[in-house]
Amino acid sequence: MTNKKKLVLSDGSEYVGEGFGADKETVCELVFNTSVVGYQEIISDPSYTDQAVIMAYPLIGNYGINKDDFETRIPTIGGLIVRDYQDIPSNFRSERSLSSCMEEFGIPGISGVDTRELIRRVRNFGSQIVCMADEATSADAALKAIRDYQMPKDAVSKVSRKKPESFGQGDAGFHVACIDLGMKENIIRSFLANGCSVTVFPWDVKAEEIRKCAPDGVFLSNGPGDPCDVRPAIDLVRELRGQFPMFGICLGHQIIALAYGAKTYKLKFGHRGGNHPVKDLVTGRIEMTSQNHSYAVDVDSLENTDLNVTHINLLDRTVEGLCSGTDPCFSVQYHPESAPGPGDGSYLFGRFNELMSCIQKK
Repeated sequence: MTNKKKLVLSDGSEYVGEGFGADKETVCELVFNTSVVGYQEIISDPSYTDQAVIMAYPLIGNYGINKDDFETRIPTIGGLIVRDYQDIPSNFRSERSLSSCMEEFGIPGISGVDTRELIRRVRNFGSQIVCMADEATSADAALKAIRDYQMPKDAVSKVSRKKPESFGQGDAGFHVACIDLGMKENIIRSFLANGCSVTVFPWDVKAEEIRKCAPDGVFLSNGPGDPCDVRPAIDLVRELRGQFPMFGICLGHQIIALAYGAKTYKLKFGHRGGNHPVKDLVTGRIEMTSQNHSYAVDVDSLENTDLNVTHINLLDRTVEGLCSGTDPCFSVQYHPESAPGPGDGSYLFGRFNELMSCIQKK
């Protein structure tokens, strides 16, 4: 544990607590997550790049950190705010404390603050820019740092792989080209578990390279930031649509929507947690889902596109799933690969296999 730290919001409010993790000052966007477990997956999820996350569940750090549950090799989350941090974990899989992991990767944390009040503030007034700093930092200095901060537009390029990587033998005979927009490791595990081999490409891969790879399908991953900033991926989908079966998750879902002519918008405070109900409009089935996104597809903008809504969020009626009326293409806003989290959406990887199989038979 380090010295006293404080969180300064853009409206001038301050919250003082104990520091843990990296001893550094940072400015980033403040969001919250309602999951009860999974803090290791959260701090290592590339979708949280440049964001400080408030954990709604009060006790964090109690089961430690292990080498197997990371979602990326180098975590890029902006910071972590918790009510009660436990620095002496108790779990047979634990190999180190959360604080030591965050210190290694330069992630600052603050504990002992009223996370319920903080989350209510974000819910009422929306996500905002915050400064995590030493208690001695003046309010004027923190607010100036907040005013000078500009939301990054290169988050995907920072977290995506720099060169292609291959995984698995493909027992089912399917080879998937994955576009890494900030992809979680459990997506690769999910494809392998469904008998697919995977080649993961950087976010700005060209269409010619995908065609040369000759995959059975193309997958677009989750990732951080505004989907409109990821122009190479949008152009890629436009160029390849109809040529390969396509599947997108989260940011990949938004990229597909933009490529087909729809629009996206930023939510007031986003969706982040493991308990969001989503309705499948085709089957009528309700799925409990894991979510992590700031942006959503504008349902009205779909009117003159080839896309149809397949899933909706029952909390706010936002678009949670799409499919093309003519191309072998579908996507979901939520995370069927979530770990830990509800497994209700895991069938979607099997559905992608079925789609690739149908195209092969043709």
